Amino acid sequence: MEIISPIHGKMIYEENEIITFERGIPGFEYLKKFIIKEVGEDSPFNILQSIEDKDIGFIVISPFMIIDSYEIKLSEEILKNLRIKKEEEVVLYSLVTLNERVENITANLKAPLVINITNQKGEQYILDKEKYKIKTKVFNDL
Repeated sequence: MEIISPIHGKMIYEENEIITFERGIPGFEYLKKFIIKEVGEDSPFNILQSIEDKDIGFIVISPFMIIDSYEIKLSEEILKNLRIKKEEEVVLYSLVTLNERVENITANLKAPLVINITNQKGEQYILDKEKYKIKTKVFNDL
């Protein structure tokens, strides 16, 4: 299958790559099905592309690329919703806010996307910890 995004171009994907966000993503609750594709081999970024609306795509990054020691405790509700049984089933992404100045690109570490890679179910999880911010600079050493 393929989708042609006006921003990210043509993306080829298989049925088993589709991630279902049953609750949608805040602000986009009407969209439930997404795919994740690499931006490029050497890029830390990925694209989270809706397959229901070709105009909706987000740039995401692993929060561990920003903070090595990034750590969260998932609630019982999210463990149940995503049917997570073990840590190895979980992949985390943070939504990225781009900026024309590279040093001002930020990632939302306060509300990661939690994906169960076993069943391809995902949900955005808003942390109650003050430790992580909504706008954390991606490139701290610039």
